[in-house]
Order: sequence, then structure tokens, then C-alpha cells
Amino acid sequence: MFIETTVASPTGTMTVRRYILSLFIAVMFALTIYPGDAHAQIVGDLEVNIPFQFHAGNVKLPAGKYIIHALDDSDLTVMEIRSADGSTSALFEVHEAEANSTPAKSELVFNKYGNRYFLAKLFDEGNPSGSEVPKSRYEKRISQATAEAQEHVTAHRGQSGK
Repeated sequence: MFIETTVASPTGTMTVRRYILSLFIAVMFALTIYPGDAHAQIVGDLEVNIPFQFHAGNVKLPAGKYIIHALDDSDLTVMEIRSADGSTSALFEVHEAEANSTPAKSELVFNKYGNRYFLAKLFDEGNPSGSEVPKSRYEKRISQATAEAQEHVTAHRGQSGK
């Protein structure tokens, strides 16, 4: 003989199995209505002239003109920075960030420790949501030994409009 446990519900009694199935469906429905956070906030290409040597993620790059482009993977947001002449490039991970105020111009924010610069944040003109580069192990080590400052570099929308 098989005995099923029943659970009281607003519509009467139902089996535990049906109750769990109904609860599961409700949770799945709620998750589809409220999608997760948006990934990259930079849309299209940004062009920037960076007047100093800097680090982007774990890569050290020379001063020069660069194009920055977001590569969005479903689980991870990655950005590509490449020199305007195509000779140098790097990929680095970013997370969502919020500006203190809406930026009037697109800009890159660098953390500065002594004479070392680390790409920290990227913001698109008129959008307080941007991207933040997690600190590398090297930046964490340098930051413990040196006082931090910030440097802002203005960027502009790329000509390709991708």
C-alpha cells in the first residue's frame, strides 16, 4: 500500500510532489522575469590616446592610441584593448561599475601608484553604468607599498560605430 503526504494549500490539499513541482515552476518563472545584471556597459568601440605606459589586467602596454571593444560571453565579460596600428592587444575581465555622477565624456580611469598606471574603470559618455577591471595580484602588491592616485583619460566613440 502506498501513502502520500498531503500539504495544505490555498486551493485545498495537494501531494508533496505536486507542491514541490509547482514551487519549482514558480521559481523558474521568477528567474526568467528578472534577468541577471547586464555585463559590459561599453557599447561599440572607444578610441583613446593613453600618454603613459599602463597595465590592463595582467598585461603591460606601451603609451599610444588604442581601441577598446567589449566581448560579451554569457558568463563573463571580457574587453579587448588593441593598439590603433594593430601591433599590440590584450584581453581583460571586467565587472559592472557605477560612476559617482554621469560622465559628460567617455573616459578611462587609471589607478596610479608612483609611476605605474593600472586601468581601473571605463565609462561611456552619458551613462553612469560602466565597467571595472578587477585588481591583478601585481596591482594589489604594488598598492600595498605605494599611495594611490587616479588619472582620468578622455576617450571618444570609434568611427566604425560597432
